[in-house]
Amino acid sequence: MQLYVVGGAVRDRLLGLPESDRDWVAVGATPDEMLALGYKAVGKDFPVFIHPHTGEEVALARTERKTGPGYRGFAVHAAPGVTLEDDLLRRDLTINAIAMAEDGTLIDPHGGQRDIEARVLRHVSPAFVEDPVRLLRLARLAARFEGFTVAPETMALLRQMVDDGEVDHLVPERVWQELSRGLMTARPSRMLEVLRECGALARLLPEVNRLWGVPQPVAHHPEVDTGVHLLLVLDEAARVNAPLAVRWACLCHDLGKGNTHPEAWPRHIGHEGRSAKLAAALGERLRVPVECRELAEVVAREHTHLHGSGSLNAGGLVRLFERCDALRRPERFEQALLACACDARGRTGLQDRPYEPATRLPPLLAAARTIDTATAAQAAMSRGKQGPEIGAAVHNARVAAVQAALG
Repeated sequence: MQLYVVGGAVRDRLLGLPESDRDWVAVGATPDEMLALGYKAVGKDFPVFIHPHTGEEVALARTERKTGPGYRGFAVHAAPGVTLEDDLLRRDLTINAIAMAEDGTLIDPHGGQRDIEARVLRHVSPAFVEDPVRLLRLARLAARFEGFTVAPETMALLRQMVDDGEVDHLVPERVWQELSRGLMTARPSRMLEVLRECGALARLLPEVNRLWGVPQPVAHHPEVDTGVHLLLVLDEAARVNAPLAVRWACLCHDLGKGNTHPEAWPRHIGHEGRSAKLAAALGERLRVPVECRELAEVVAREHTHLHGSGSLNAGGLVRLFERCDALRRPERFEQALLACACDARGRTGLQDRPYEPATRLPPLLAAARTIDTATAAQAAMSRGKQGPEIGAAVHNARVAAVQAALG
């Protein structure tokens, strides 16, 4: 039996990046031999074992044969006669098809080192088209690795996968898994660019794809195109190291502009409500985590009101806080402000401008939160208030506190 490190750990070492978890391949072994050596079997779809000393995963060298649509339609063959070269041939990209022996020797039958030096993402074989998850993974890697381009022949394969309907077999969980990882890269815009170029964005995220070619008022958006604006917003979220929920909210904040009738361009009256509904539907379709969904809906519905909050009086500010549920969830409100700051700065030539609501609103919210609901309600009842009047009294107490903070 011979052991080799394969995939991302080798790639990242060659790129000078911190190594990811090491994946091992065992060549020339059977499951019974692995068990006899003390390995623990854990694989369900193909033979994977846990090393008895390091705890790392070791998979038997294998080949795959397409048997049905989607990423699950494969028959796996693992046997002592399967060579390392056979195993590497089934992998997605050349930069992921490099193996390293235990003595450090590199085995690179598909030119992965060459493509790392050239900063190119290239498929290993035509079998790339058999697994639609590979399309998403490639787009994510394009966002992760700065300066990498997609080889023309690989882009042609991506388009073929879209045209043949392979991406339509992706289940929501896998789409979200890859999409969320791509959003957390240093340049998430690149992921959307690749997906859009091959046509997959229109199939997987049609609400997002519709934003390209939709103009906005140049006074507020020097970049004009709504899709271009989205890319700038996402990269601003990455620049400030925003958490996933904020980046998802940034992705969804302007979805309603894709539904504005062209006769109304470049204005988008009412896009906030449309954006919130589309964000909710998209989040449900992809089974997005609840915290991401909820923040996206708040930001979509309220981002223009947060931008213009400097003109609101104390009453208007409290109503804004109440709509955002900021009185109960101030931490989420901070995330909403961060997403809005990314929206405000994600515009050509305006990337460094200060976002005044981010500094002005938190102290005013803190003032509103000094009002204890139970105490204010009890005081109202002692004055004979009932039903909705009690809620109005609590609201008015908060307005008074904010007014005092405004001076």
